[in-house]
Amino acid sequence: MATLIAPEHSSAVEDAEKLQKACKGWGTDEKAIISVLGHRNAVQRKQIRLAYEDLYQEDLIKRLESELSGDFEKAVYRWILDPADRDAVLANVAIKKLSPDHHVIVEISCTRSPEELLAVRRAYQARYKHSLEEDVAAHTKGDTRKLLVSLVSAFRYDGEEINTRVANSEAKILHEAVKDKEFNHEEIIRILSTRSKMQLMATFNRYRDDHGTTITKNLEGDSGDEFLKTLRATIRCLNDPKKYFEKVLRNSIRRVGTDEDALTRVIVTRAEKDLKDIKELYYKRNSVSLDQAVAKDTSGDYKALLLTLLGKED
Repeated sequence: MATLIAPEHSSAVEDAEKLQKACKGWGTDEKAIISVLGHRNAVQRKQIRLAYEDLYQEDLIKRLESELSGDFEKAVYRWILDPADRDAVLANVAIKKLSPDHHVIVEISCTRSPEELLAVRRAYQARYKHSLEEDVAAHTKGDTRKLLVSLVSAFRYDGEEINTRVANSEAKILHEAVKDKEFNHEEIIRILSTRSKMQLMATFNRYRDDHGTTITKNLEGDSGDEFLKTLRATIRCLNDPKKYFEKVLRNSIRRVGTDEDALTRVIVTRAEKDLKDIKELYYKRNSVSLDQAVAKDTSGDYKALLLTLLGKED
């Protein structure tokens, strides 16, 4: 369930005019920008960008980048992009960091549908003139590279059908590998990167039923082991993305100094999908609403935009 509150019908031309007015003159009217963009879905935002370019022969994204700054500018930029293009940017930023954010690549690979992931790979290639797989391979190494390249290259079956016999046998394979601490076993990578999400859930459930504990519990080892961390994130994203995203939000707010990158990423990528469910889970686990936690930890226009995307009415 989405948290975004957008009208069914809106005029892209009127919206473009409001945004141009908000950027005109000496001061920028950030409230006007939030009131328009914070209440428009991906299709409407694209129409506004096209209308703006048509009316003013200017790229709206570039204009907003020049008008805004800080976390607010970054959040607006992430929000206004087409979802596939946004994921391409998020992936590129994550890969190119001095210490790459492998979990961002995992998120994009494992929580998007097969068609969405394909669209991300196309958007990445169009934007950076390299394939996503190529860049992931160039900026990772060893077992982590094997796993991530397999995940970003995947095109999984997306239906409901599951094979119980396969779930039983692959739960055994996973257990043997985990028991022998062969976390980098090629069978683990094969299973995680090729099976449908429904099939994997059946396998993980069989694992838990047979061994009285979840596979992620059994994978808790050296916290400094990058491959192990990436493997755990992969299983969490595939098995229960809402639980995974709740944890990312919780960690982004709880740490000393907010992790604005993670906070922005989850809110802008989930606001049109399942952020309402993630909010409910957050409240259940933390006894405080996500709106309150975000309001307490952020400020100014950045805070106002995030709360708008969280569905908080003015």
